[in-house]
Amino acid sequence: MGVDLTLIWALIIIFGIMMYVIMDGFDLGIGILFLTVKEKEERDVMMNTVAPVWDGNETWLVLGGAGLFGAFPLAYSVLLSALYLPLIFMLLGLIFRGVAFEFRFKASDRNRHWWDKAFIGGSIVATFCQGLTLGAFIVGIPVVDNAYAGESLDWLRPFPIFCGLALLVAYAQLGSTWLIMKTEGKLQSTMYRYSACLIWLLLIAIAIISIWTPLIHPQIADRWFSLPNLIYFLPVPALLIFSFFATLIAIYRRATVRPFMLSLLVIFLGYSGLGISVWPNIIPPAVTIWQAASPVQSQLFSLIGALFILPFILMYTSWSYYVFRGKVKIGEGYHH
Repeated sequence: MGVDLTLIWALIIIFGIMMYVIMDGFDLGIGILFLTVKEKEERDVMMNTVAPVWDGNETWLVLGGAGLFGAFPLAYSVLLSALYLPLIFMLLGLIFRGVAFEFRFKASDRNRHWWDKAFIGGSIVATFCQGLTLGAFIVGIPVVDNAYAGESLDWLRPFPIFCGLALLVAYAQLGSTWLIMKTEGKLQSTMYRYSACLIWLLLIAIAIISIWTPLIHPQIADRWFSLPNLIYFLPVPALLIFSFFATLIAIYRRATVRPFMLSLLVIFLGYSGLGISVWPNIIPPAVTIWQAASPVQSQLFSLIGALFILPFILMYTSWSYYVFRGKVKIGEGYHH
């Protein structure tokens, strides 16, 4: 039996997107939470917790996009044609955030508020557009003769808009639990309060999406609710409910690391549920990964490069988080 390069590439892209959501999610969440924190010293600390690692987190977004272009060019062309506007706005949001990171600390007290607004606005726009893109992907993208056959504003529908709002909640939850882990004192106490509310909002959002998705596509309903699939997939919602309550307990017990780790598990399980719903389609509802794949020679050439570079990305990411472990204190740097 030969090696299925298409499947390997699909798993690499799924892994890359998951790593991006997990790792860039909390620093986008910090930008969203900036809106609720007014004190300059606390904002400095919030930004300092991610300043050493935020740009490395976005490596995974580049990996996912480049992998899609190399291994699934049909999906790349169709998805970009369908989602040009939200993707452009997302990139503009990320650019504003990146500039704000670099310039905020250099700005005078009189002008700093402009960079704070750029950081907040960029984070909210980038997150909301990512949710819009995800929602439009789940709704489905019409393809005729290997080209996008819909309208330019097809993504502007109630379900994608709700997904955008849900992702704002999800990233804010990741951001608040990250700050619980990385800060102390008044700021940490504030984040405990926020997390206790946000985790409930996240559960409600996931429940609504879980009900809404099968209503959009009967085939998704068949996949989840037909036997024996129902038994096979039952651990996903069961683990999701368990991890939600475990997160809530960890927050109320004032744990420092567990709320963040459990929130990551909640996000991962939600991501897994969406993956189960659309698999093996790379352009829902009808184009599979094998139909959209590039020639075997192209996949093999790209895979050699990807397998060479992936260990380096994982190593420098792990090393940077290890070096910048510990708490960040007001007026000071990291404390190990």
